[in-house]
Amino acid sequence: MMRSPPPPASQSQGGSGYGTPYGGHMNQPTGGGGQFPPAFGGFMNDQTAQMGFQLGKSAVTAGQDYMEQNLNRYVSISALKHYFNVTTSYVLRKLVLVLFPWRHKPWSRQQRPATTGSQDQSSYSYYFLPPREDLNSPDMYIPVMAFVTYVLLSALLAGLRGSFHPEVMGTTFTYALFVVIFEILILKLGTYLLAITNESQLLDLIAYSGYKFVGVIVTLVVSEIVNLGQGTGGWASWTVFMYTFLANAFFLLRSLKYVLLPDSSAPTGSGMPHTVARSQRNRRTQFLFLYAYVVQFLFMWVLSKQDSSTGRAGKVKGVL
Repeated sequence: MMRSPPPPASQSQGGSGYGTPYGGHMNQPTGGGGQFPPAFGGFMNDQTAQMGFQLGKSAVTAGQDYMEQNLNRYVSISALKHYFNVTTSYVLRKLVLVLFPWRHKPWSRQQRPATTGSQDQSSYSYYFLPPREDLNSPDMYIPVMAFVTYVLLSALLAGLRGSFHPEVMGTTFTYALFVVIFEILILKLGTYLLAITNESQLLDLIAYSGYKFVGVIVTLVVSEIVNLGQGTGGWASWTVFMYTFLANAFFLLRSLKYVLLPDSSAPTGSGMPHTVARSQRNRRTQFLFLYAYVVQFLFMWVLSKQDSSTGRAGKVKGVL
């Protein structure tokens, strides 16, 4: 007589394990063994490791403080932050102003009073608004981005002409950086001769000197399109170059007037009117004219020259 096979042996309720295909069972950890071991072998919870992290954090903080102290010897970090306080709307409007400055008014920078001192004896000081709140305020974001764009554009044009090589970008960067440094030295000499001792005025001049790269970029792009990849040269390049040069010169004349030739009735940071001697004012006017027209024409012409065979700034065939 056939019988059904006996039922499998039931595991005890207190047992902890699971069956295996080999008929046995594997025990699971019980009690406190149900938790996974600490990550990284408990390294993160080790006091020695935590002490090492604290030492590393302290070293990084000390390094940052050391760098800021050394940089503050030459330029104020807090002052530089003011020139990079921009918005997208400001950048677009400022680019339009640099290229089409003819009908813009007013050119004076906006100031905001700040109260200093106690309630009984309070005095007012004025400070200029940051670029994001004042279109006439100079910034360093557009000059820096225009400088980088100029270097990348020169490499791109060389690639489109089939003459790109790794040295193009490095040569263009060095060439443009030399122009910028040389222009800063001229500004430094000019501030010394004109008795401009305010650090913010020097930073304003450096910021304004970088806007010429906007006109140079426009000249290179239009010349490349019109001349069909033959570099800058011919009447079209000269026309675009003269327009961007005159627009940049007009922009600098109107903007730098309030830096080099401040209004005698306008309050300064101390709340008192700022006056400039008549002889000093005449010298500053001459410097403003020479810088806006002669110096900028020379530098923009040098930066706008593009060799059709190499794609970098240099001697070209043609007019420019």
